[in-house]
Amino acid sequence: MSGADRAYLQVNQPDGVPPLELTGERTLPDVPEENYWYRRHVAVYEWIAARCAGLRVADLACGEGYGSDLLAERASEVIGVDANPEAFEHARARYRRPNLGFRRGLVEDFDDPVDAVVFLQTIEHVHQPDRLLAQVAEVAPVAYISTPNRLTLAPAGAERSDNPWHLREYDPADYRELLRPHFDRVDLFGLFHARKLRAHELAIRVGWNRIHPALQITKPFYDRFIPAIGARDFRLRAGGLDSALDLVAICHS
Repeated sequence: MSGADRAYLQVNQPDGVPPLELTGERTLPDVPEENYWYRRHVAVYEWIAARCAGLRVADLACGEGYGSDLLAERASEVIGVDANPEAFEHARARYRRPNLGFRRGLVEDFDDPVDAVVFLQTIEHVHQPDRLLAQVAEVAPVAYISTPNRLTLAPAGAERSDNPWHLREYDPADYRELLRPHFDRVDLFGLFHARKLRAHELAIRVGWNRIHPALQITKPFYDRFIPAIGARDFRLRAGGLDSALDLVAICHS
């Protein structure tokens, strides 16, 4: 869901917090139609947060700020960095913790020493990824970096999807090749559907996409199904990466 066909604004924002519009560049909470993508991101943030307990963390390209807030539940300090002025103002107005702060700036310019860098679903937007990765390796001993898997995002055989914000998309081999020159060790994991999303996958294989249009239940079904998706409907694991939705790297400097 790109937001190209109509405007989608966040709903039910706290007083004094300006809602953001969904443009397709970043995902947002509080947009019911976007819930699948939001929960897909949350699953990865929660997985990383469990590994960042007690650490000083930089969340680069933090967007709306929900991920930085999740990290701050476990980390000793979180700095969320984003260049977009609307996202920055929204994040600092909405997410308030003593150990959480936001900065407006280019991620390429971040040079504070931290214990860990988190940089999710953004490397595919970057004009000079090698320059940025070299900077990340300088500021932190460990970085968590993710990207969508081109093999499951783009049409078969295509070099990229139709997402206008993506400059380059990576398959697992491409991604390892991008990361390895900058880090001493790269451990690669994949994000996969689980629970009801896995059941939905299996239903599609046996013909669900023919059944729901024929029964004229497509909209009622998905109006309920999509908002019900949670972070537990995704799981991370090593292996089988060609079929992963997203590629999540733990990079050690």
